[in-house]
Amino acid sequence: MNAAVPPLMILVTALISGCATNKITGRSQAMIVSDESAARQSAQAYTQLIGESAQKRALDDDAYQLGRVQSITKPLIQQAIKVRPDVQNWPWEVHLLKSSEVNAWCMAGGKMAVYTGLLQKIQPTDDELAAIMGHEISHALLSHQAEKLSRAQMQRAGLTAGVLAGALFGVNLGSIASIADSVATVGLQLPNSREAESEADNVGIELAARAGFNPEAAVTLWEKMIRLGGGGAPEWLSTHPNPETRIAAMKVKSRQLMPIYEAVNQGKPIPDMNTLRGQPTAAETPPAPAPNAPIPVAPPV
Repeated sequence: MNAAVPPLMILVTALISGCATNKITGRSQAMIVSDESAARQSAQAYTQLIGESAQKRALDDDAYQLGRVQSITKPLIQQAIKVRPDVQNWPWEVHLLKSSEVNAWCMAGGKMAVYTGLLQKIQPTDDELAAIMGHEISHALLSHQAEKLSRAQMQRAGLTAGVLAGALFGVNLGSIASIADSVATVGLQLPNSREAESEADNVGIELAARAGFNPEAAVTLWEKMIRLGGGGAPEWLSTHPNPETRIAAMKVKSRQLMPIYEAVNQGKPIPDMNTLRGQPTAAETPPAPAPNAPIPVAPPV
């Protein structure tokens, strides 16, 4: 029995130590897989996908829309670099893929794609397309792909640890591994996926506003999404927040960001990116009182 304990303890220790605090959101994330490793895997998959799409003549077949996507993503990338300077070294790239699917994404390492189905069925304005790409870029910026890969490894390691523990006590857990895997997916992976989507919403809409795109477009975009999809899945069993809940949150966020958007388009100074980290910006921090100035007293309630 003692011989089986070290492997079990190694697995448990790995699960505990494989977490890191995200410097942008402050949330503890599973990070057994590093951003660098996720970026390498993404680059390989991206190269294969782009090559296959080119062979099928399904790559960048609309020069106007490709140029539009590139012109919108460029200022978003510039803002992403301000939030996280190390991503300046990423080989950022975006392509237009011919597909009826309504989709867009940004992999770890800055590899992006927009599907023609999204442009045709949603018909987003430039501001709405910026909301989409700001959201997708934020997933990469916040290490969500590395986190997802890490959780997949932790899930498998957890099942292995359970089988080892069962063996210690003479219980065969191998037969229920598939059931445990399904439970782990619902109980562990999906809730954090919804959290990641909300984080990407918050960071993405601010990236767009600071890049000069109207943050209110995030609201109109999701109203279009709801009309196209005819509603949404129940919030407790969805990898995305409930659509109505999401729109309500975006309305609040867009109102907060309108002064930034207006300042950008009027050429005025704008707050730094500390709001993405939950810290007060210079515009939000009250000025220090003058020497010997009376201390303001709040009126009685």
